[in-house]
Amino acid sequence: MSSFDSTSRPGSLRRRTALAFLGASLTAVPLLSAAHPPAASAAGKGAGLDDPAKKEIAMQLVSSAENSSLDWKAQYKYIEDIGDGRGYTAGIIGFCSGTGDMLDLVELYTDRKPGNVLAEYLPALRRVNGSDSHEGLDPHYPDDWRTAARDKAFQQAQNDERDRVYFDPAVKQGKADGLRALGQFAYYDALVMHGGGDDATSFDSIRKRALRRAKPPAAGGDEKTYLNAFLDARVWAMEQEEAHSDTSRVETAQRVFLREGNFALEPPLDWKVYGDSYHID
Repeated sequence: MSSFDSTSRPGSLRRRTALAFLGASLTAVPLLSAAHPPAASAAGKGAGLDDPAKKEIAMQLVSSAENSSLDWKAQYKYIEDIGDGRGYTAGIIGFCSGTGDMLDLVELYTDRKPGNVLAEYLPALRRVNGSDSHEGLDPHYPDDWRTAARDKAFQQAQNDERDRVYFDPAVKQGKADGLRALGQFAYYDALVMHGGGDDATSFDSIRKRALRRAKPPAAGGDEKTYLNAFLDARVWAMEQEEAHSDTSRVETAQRVFLREGNFALEPPLDWKVYGDSYHID
């Protein structure tokens, strides 16, 4: 696991502080009318991102940007304070002690397995939520997190929270917009970084900005044109925060696949993030 600072491994406060609004916000943005036939035809060409093989690719792509590694399963045990004002960042999707999603995760784990090694930290996690404080967590929380990460129940809790909060909503919205696997992934990666909610750089606002410039396939638009508009809006959102200002996860990864016309996100895949090269056969 590589060590990161706030510029080499972008975090996202907004994506986590908006968790409480996520479910409502995705449905609050009006979905395009189901009367448009291109939605079904575009989404039906090839497996969606929720196909197991495509989902594995999605996990590797995100891990290349979040963890500088394709081995996303090695990140269950990852935990450190990267100095971005969000407290501890940990796990397969960057759950943070200061922004709510780590608390949700440990609560889920404790519901499923009372008395686990992290359960005693729940009062402290509630107190530090919204801050970068380690009060009540140090000095043993990182070691206890790594201990918990060996537990299959904790690994499954991480998987389930990732899917509930980020993956499933992104794929659902992508399919509703008539996007194939690449577009669904673009939505997922944006949701991981920016979260839902109604602030200017949230996923919902990024999508609204794209919709003002182009129609998605569900509304009869061209898929490539729409995805370029979405990625342009995503880059704008990233540039609004210093920690996100390196846009290579878009420009030398997703945009590469789009230029190649690889809407199905079919391997082999070659891309770069933060100057590092990656390949999936």
